[in-house]
Amino acid sequence: FYLTPPQVNSILKANEYSFKVPEFDGKNVSSVLGFDSNQLPANAPIEDRRSAATCLQTRGMLLGVFDGHAGCACAQAVSERLFYYIAISLLPHETLLEIENAVENGRALLPILQWHKHPNDYFSKEASKLYFNSLRTYWQELIDLNSGETTDVREALINAFKRLDNDISLEAQVGDPNSFLNYLVLRVAFSGSTACVAHVDGVDLHIANTGDSRAVLGVQEEDGSWSAVNLSYDHNAQNEHEVERVKMEHPKSEEKSLVKQDRLLGLLMPFRAFGDVKFKWSIELQKRVVESGPDQLNHNEYTKFIPPNYFTPPYLTAEPEVIHHKLRPQDKFLVLATDGLWETMHRQDVARIVGEYLTGVHHQQPIAVGGYKVTLGQMHGLLTERRARISSVFEDQNAATHLIRHAVGNNEFGTVDHERLSKMLSLPEELARMYRDDITIIVVQFNSHVIGAYQNEE
Repeated sequence: FYLTPPQVNSILKANEYSFKVPEFDGKNVSSVLGFDSNQLPANAPIEDRRSAATCLQTRGMLLGVFDGHAGCACAQAVSERLFYYIAISLLPHETLLEIENAVENGRALLPILQWHKHPNDYFSKEASKLYFNSLRTYWQELIDLNSGETTDVREALINAFKRLDNDISLEAQVGDPNSFLNYLVLRVAFSGSTACVAHVDGVDLHIANTGDSRAVLGVQEEDGSWSAVNLSYDHNAQNEHEVERVKMEHPKSEEKSLVKQDRLLGLLMPFRAFGDVKFKWSIELQKRVVESGPDQLNHNEYTKFIPPNYFTPPYLTAEPEVIHHKLRPQDKFLVLATDGLWETMHRQDVARIVGEYLTGVHHQQPIAVGGYKVTLGQMHGLLTERRARISSVFEDQNAATHLIRHAVGNNEFGTVDHERLSKMLSLPEELARMYRDDITIIVVQFNSHVIGAYQNEE
């Protein structure tokens, strides 16, 4: 079953979104030129989410990708709520007081975030009041705690992640008289989500990561070639430090059962995540909440079982690892993506493909055919395709779409094979998940001139 190129394009472009930062936003010239984002589902419905927003009361821009598991409820909640927690954590005391006074006196609130959303990225309206009340409790506590010091970004990011995860857990324990909301807060808490978030302010780039999505910086070397710099570490069994951390937090007697088949307690791939209260709450609390919860919860197999060898919870944290990077003129872009991309592509290839896409300049690597027996006909085909690729203006207007095209359609020679792309995109829902994961990508483009000017000022 083959799809025509226009059919392939309409599938690939269905969720694409681009935002160009206005030249001058009234406060300062931004170090971000803009961003492209896109998603390609494998699950139905897709379990990944993405978010992007400009902070209106402080400087800076927030961008993030969220990879859900056991459903999309937790990823949805985190994608809607986390940036508010981060923005509140960054606000000065006077602004928090202004906001609280406005709420108390029924006045209009200062807008905190300007969202950049695709029409498919929805907000759950039913929960907005509940979410707002939890956020308000948080800023009231920050007002009471006022130490007079300005919070640094690293601390703000860590506090926001931990606080939101704590609120997700509390809301589920307290429940809600409205049965729809009650079921919603339980679904959010019992499902899980990773998060990889970037905060860009001038030359300061902070990446806060929980789980196994990744942030990779695209750097243009002096000879024009591209290299990739990791700005996050995966929190999974492949990361020795992470395995050590988990072992340190539990008694020696559990050493053998903590990580089995490269999964936490033999079940969970990421070692850090939001939600997933099955790996955080005591057994008594899990039973009490499930038993008093709505009937739908009881029918959900996931909520009933207790993980094996569950002796000393919590086994899981949402605390992010934060990496700070000072931007340089050669840092051209940042790729934030869920593991669906990194499972199929190496970061070096990602940096090269995006770099060549953004500059329109292709460094001709010698054609590597490795151990393949290549006929003259195939060689001719490869060279013709390569010539066509240089002469054709890209069919993609969006860097994230261009990357997804490569992630799904690349052949062994590193070129997009239309036949392969067509096959992969026409797989029925129940099969798609066996071949690939949901893929969500945000490509942020930096303004080298502005970054250079910042550097000179310093």
